[in-house]
Amino acid sequence: MAFFLFAALLVSCHSKTVFSETRAMDGYWGAEEVVDFKLPQLDSLKKYNLFINIRNTNEYKFNNLFLIVSMNFPHGKTVTDTLEYRMANPDGSWIGQGIGDVKENKLWYKEHVQFFETGNYTIDIAQAMRNNGAVQGVTKLEGITDVGFSVEEATKQ
Repeated sequence: MAFFLFAALLVSCHSKTVFSETRAMDGYWGAEEVVDFKLPQLDSLKKYNLFINIRNTNEYKFNNLFLIVSMNFPHGKTVTDTLEYRMANPDGSWIGQGIGDVKENKLWYKEHVQFFETGNYTIDIAQAMRNNGAVQGVTKLEGITDVGFSVEEATKQ
């Protein structure tokens, strides 16, 4: 038993994750609902990889996911990206990891990022899904159970 505790402690000490937070959705992701994450002060000399973490169920009706993600810098600058992620294979099977109905997707947002400005950065994530041929967005995106964001130290290359 002591060996397993030591092994778990050793593995957790080598984790590259410096921030991870997840928000549970209330049965659906509303079109106007922005999920925001306040990042801790990060070392400006290190490089980081940024990930969006999405959990979905079989209630999710699409094979892709469009997101609008904004990185808000401490001194007022904002960088906004419209991103598309594939959520299912051509045969309809989910790409995410997990057993049963819930699949977890760790989606690349940005890699080798340095946080040069002093202060806290925030990340805002909104869904931007539309049905084929529709002008209006999906008002209640069902099947997304959780939205998260994580930051990991980048490995040296």
